[in-house]
Amino acid sequence: MDLSLVIGRLTQRAVEAAITKIFVEKPGAGYVDTPIRIRRWLPQKGASTLTERDLDKIAAELVRRAVGGGGGGAGAELRERPIAADEDQAVTDALARTLHAMGEVEMDDVQALGLRPDAFAAELRSRAPDVERELTEEGTLLYRLLLELAARHILEFFSKQKQFETATLVAYGQYIADLEDRYTRLADRLPSRTSEDAAFERRYKRDIAVLHNQLTIYGIDLAHSPRSWPLDTAYLDLRCEPTDPASSEPGLPVSLELKDRTRVLVRGEAGSGKTTLLQWLAVCTARGELPGDLSFRVPFLLPVRRFAHEGFPAPEQFLEAAGYPRAGSQPPGWADRVLTAGRGLLLIDGVDEAPEAEREQLKRLLGDWNRVYPGNVWLVTTRPSAVPEDWLREEDFGELQLAPMGREEVASFIRRWHRSAREAARRALPERTAAGAEPADATPSDAILLEHDLGVLDHHEQSLLKAVRITRDLGRLATNPLMCGLLCALHLDRNGYLPRGRKDLYEAAMSMLLERRDPERAMAPVDGIDLQRQPKVRLLHKLAHWMLVNGRSEMKRSTAIRTLAEHLPAVPDAAGHDAETIYRHLLDRTGLLREPTPDTVDFIHRTFQDYLAAEAAVQREDFDLLLNNSHRTDWEDVIRMAFALARPAECADLLDRMIGPTSRDLHGDAGPHRKLLAAACLEHISEIDPAVRARVERYARSIVQPNDPVAARRLGWMGPIVLEILHSLHDTASASDDDALLLAITATSVRDEMAIDYLTGLRDRTRHDIRAELAGAWHRYDTGRYAKEIIAHLGTADLFFPVSDAEEAKALADLKGRPLLKITGNLDPEELTEPLAPTHLTNLWLHYDLQVTFEWLSSFKSLHTLHVSDGLPAPRGVPEGIRVTGPPEPPTSPGEDSR
Repeated sequence: MDLSLVIGRLTQRAVEAAITKIFVEKPGAGYVDTPIRIRRWLPQKGASTLTERDLDKIAAELVRRAVGGGGGGAGAELRERPIAADEDQAVTDALARTLHAMGEVEMDDVQALGLRPDAFAAELRSRAPDVERELTEEGTLLYRLLLELAARHILEFFSKQKQFETATLVAYGQYIADLEDRYTRLADRLPSRTSEDAAFERRYKRDIAVLHNQLTIYGIDLAHSPRSWPLDTAYLDLRCEPTDPASSEPGLPVSLELKDRTRVLVRGEAGSGKTTLLQWLAVCTARGELPGDLSFRVPFLLPVRRFAHEGFPAPEQFLEAAGYPRAGSQPPGWADRVLTAGRGLLLIDGVDEAPEAEREQLKRLLGDWNRVYPGNVWLVTTRPSAVPEDWLREEDFGELQLAPMGREEVASFIRRWHRSAREAARRALPERTAAGAEPADATPSDAILLEHDLGVLDHHEQSLLKAVRITRDLGRLATNPLMCGLLCALHLDRNGYLPRGRKDLYEAAMSMLLERRDPERAMAPVDGIDLQRQPKVRLLHKLAHWMLVNGRSEMKRSTAIRTLAEHLPAVPDAAGHDAETIYRHLLDRTGLLREPTPDTVDFIHRTFQDYLAAEAAVQREDFDLLLNNSHRTDWEDVIRMAFALARPAECADLLDRMIGPTSRDLHGDAGPHRKLLAAACLEHISEIDPAVRARVERYARSIVQPNDPVAARRLGWMGPIVLEILHSLHDTASASDDDALLLAITATSVRDEMAIDYLTGLRDRTRHDIRAELAGAWHRYDTGRYAKEIIAHLGTADLFFPVSDAEEAKALADLKGRPLLKITGNLDPEELTEPLAPTHLTNLWLHYDLQVTFEWLSSFKSLHTLHVSDGLPAPRGVPEGIRVTGPPEPPTSPGEDSR
């Protein structure tokens, strides 16, 4: 920004005329002890003088002149704009809001500031502290320049008032003398740097919007389909678990939960979409597509795996740590200036990927940076069990837990996956014309292959949608984006056949990704290496085992090559090649490895690393290693998979040792955690001695006694084994209402149809919070069965029944509707009105943004109240006679049922 141009455009007469409009003449007050507020000189409300709109116009006029829009002969000097045109309004708003704050400044304050314009401008800025957050660095500089120039003329106005002493005017005059000299020096120092900053920032955001706008398609090998697709069409906004563990509400979408939060720790299981969420936030922020404050921020996506061992990077190292290709071209100090201005969005991905011993150090470093750079937005992700509850509470971080995908979200993911694959197939042809038309230069064989691919995708989409609804094992597996993506790819790859258990699913996925179907496509080895599946797996075991033992989720490229070199002699099929060549072959041809940076390598997802590490440990009979680490949260998935892979006798021995006496080195919850993990592993074992199973369950019963909603919810996450333990421990009929609520929370957290059988023992309870918990869990289970066995039996008094999809709406219609309904999913209005219009609906609670107007509510003749959850936009088009209000108040007492 050329400040000399800006100052030249703002002539003294122009600024003075604009500023003088703010004030009205008042008689002198004289020297009195009572503080005099500047508001005394401001027009009063109702007076025929300036309004807040006038202040907006004055600010707009100053900005217009500063950018060269008129006055002072500036037209001849329009060599460049000081800010981009689309930021004029933001600077105007910031300036107007600051001028509004003048009414609270006292004349004693002005005197104390020595009538110095820079100090007076700083005082005004302190009364409107947040206005700069929406400005770029160029915008902030222009805003501050205009405010100080305005402050100079405001003080000039006061200097002419008869109640101020001549000495004050002399001091002010002396300050004016050095103003242009100071700004000339500032102009010499800043123009090139700020314009360079702005240019780099624009390029950086464009790059981020491209680099992170891709998702991997596991296993797509159709003739015209790549292995990734745009985040735009693929991203699925997942839900969070309720912020109140005792709540029966399904939780808001993540995008709404993050609104207006500045520090958040997001917990999610492996494959739950944590990294994809951060990618989406980075892309949307870079494009300016997020609402409110986030749109003006600069995103930094920082994977913990890349800096956990070396410590949190300094700002100038952020882009290198993020793997940004142009990191070396950033202007010196750019990241520091962004963060100092409070404009950063820090996305810290994967605290669980730091070694357990180093997480507390990482916590301290996060706190230090948060204090050094206040005003930025921080989002940190981790696996649930990797850090304690409220781990970052001292740093004012809130917490969110990503919820497993519900039935409708799984269906939506499957549709998006297949739609994206169809779009990718079309784009892969030489040129693309109108949708469905053959490109002009496409060959007949291209068109035939495209038509075949699209037909295959259509058929398999419908087939898979049906399979996940009616096949229990598939429904249990499809709980997060990773597993849903694998199911889609395997279903297509195997022509409609899917494995049922976790072990078989991973085995099938490994086979698909390792082979990449080169032989089926008659593709000759491009690197001269023709390894079969088993040698590849053996070598991948070595890399996964190294990462497991060393507590890493990636390794240096040189370490990987050295590790392979040590083991190549024991793998005859690979021994004839050097380690560098074998490494490149595994990277290029297995589909399981990637290089996140030029000198590091990792697995495409942590789940595959854990699976291969477990397989390696079992084959090495390294059960002591598994036992000695079974108290560690970052080993949980490895141990679960090891039980799925081990022989029955090995499983029995390891289970007995896990529930036996614990080492003295284990403290706190480590011993109970190990026993609970043993119980959770039972569902992964295909064959086990009944006596061993009984011992494990007996030990589990001794510690499965939840005494609060948080513990009850976490207990349910252990799986169906919990239902068996609870059934033998608790008689639902004789349990108190308080205990019954905890039992309901635990049972509804188990994602298995077995839970319905258990919940039938609680469906006749009359207390409101118990009924609400059961109603809120509907979306987790088979719609028809749950409606018949649970929903139909719940009393209706003060209870809002959830509707998350068209199936639930039809099921409620079959039950003759309910007077109170709550929209918790993305429905078309017709999906509600067609089945439910004839029912006696009186209150509707909008808990999901349908992004429609609401004229269609007139179909419900008895509807008189529309409740809207906090954070949703105000509904438009609501018919007259329907009252719009906030979310309903919870009952003041548990309440009895009125059927």
